[in-house]
Amino acid sequence: MRRLLFVSWSAVGLLALLPASGAVAVELPVRKAGLWEMKVLSGGTVPEMTMQQCTDETTDKDMSTAMSPVAKEICSKQEIQKTATGYVTDSVCGIAGVTVKSKAEITGDFNSAYTVKSTSHSEGGRAGANDSTSTIEAKWVGACKADQKPGDIMMPGGMKMNIKDMQKLKALIPKQPAK
Repeated sequence: MRRLLFVSWSAVGLLALLPASGAVAVELPVRKAGLWEMKVLSGGTVPEMTMQQCTDETTDKDMSTAMSPVAKEICSKQEIQKTATGYVTDSVCGIAGVTVKSKAEITGDFNSAYTVKSTSHSEGGRAGANDSTSTIEAKWVGACKADQKPGDIMMPGGMKMNIKDMQKLKALIPKQPAK
């Protein structure tokens, strides 16, 4: 159960990295097309997790434009700044009564490898307040495999999903109460 929650909040955290259309002047670079391996390391009791994603330029761009409306709905703050070594993001997002404040430092070239080091503080929900750290180490491993198409994500245990289907899951996100 903790692993599922971690994966879910990792997805929200990654969602917060996406630029919201019109709200952010700085955008993250598009990754090199092909197969990316992403190792997620948590500072807590959640075990290391490795997944792979097949991507191309169109899919990476589509991801930011398709997911931006979702991020805009659940995030009250999304900032991306270019730094001397990469990018820094700062976000505040809420879903199902839980508020997550996160900050991430992104370094790398987006052609062969990049690293995302994030810290977050969550409040609300059954778990109460919680601080966490995680690191995503991503590396380009080559061309996508013959049975993969851009957007495919291969999760641990053999589960496969396509990021383009995430738009369909948007309806499952609980609506935030009006402020």
